[in-house]
Amino acid sequence: MARTKRAGRRSGNPDTKAEILAAARRLFAEEGFESISMRRIASEAGVDPSLIHHYFGSKDDLFLAAIELPLDPAPEVATVLKAGGVEGAGGRLMHAFVSIWDGPHQDKLLAVVRTSLSKPAMSFVLRQLFEHRIVKTVQDVLGEEVDRVPVRASFIASQVFGLVVARYILKLEPLASLSADQLAETIGPTIDRYLTMPVDQFER
Repeated sequence: MARTKRAGRRSGNPDTKAEILAAARRLFAEEGFESISMRRIASEAGVDPSLIHHYFGSKDDLFLAAIELPLDPAPEVATVLKAGGVEGAGGRLMHAFVSIWDGPHQDKLLAVVRTSLSKPAMSFVLRQLFEHRIVKTVQDVLGEEVDRVPVRASFIASQVFGLVVARYILKLEPLASLSADQLAETIGPTIDRYLTMPVDQFER
């Protein structure tokens, strides 16, 4: 059923922020991050575009707020990768990953993951997050050192999201009790292999 267009544009009120978030969440889920402009979201919410900038700042910030993620992983990923390039990146990423998930935002992060597993729309939006914030960051930092970044990143995602489910949701032992150093030592080399293995292995 087609949605009824909203008449005119409203100024800020207690419901405006929620309306913007709802419109953004719906459009990001239906059409993807790159396809949606701030002006389009404003039109969907029936508000002036300046209100979106007032409440959320950038489109990236609005996206993170729309999927209710308590932090942006991109800066941490960039810092870790810039610290030493491809060599040893897997272990450094594991250390960063564990520090984030074992930190004060764990409950909110788990809520995002649980919701994405149960609601198809949120699953799609979480994939948008991975592609826009993680893959793009790896591409920006390591683009001159590795090729086929989106393909390599998808293999890394299988390790990271699998670890989230096994360690934090299912709490499988002894995985749930391993330290950051132990995870870096065991899973880090697998991530390193995904970043450095020959491209022709992806084409078989």
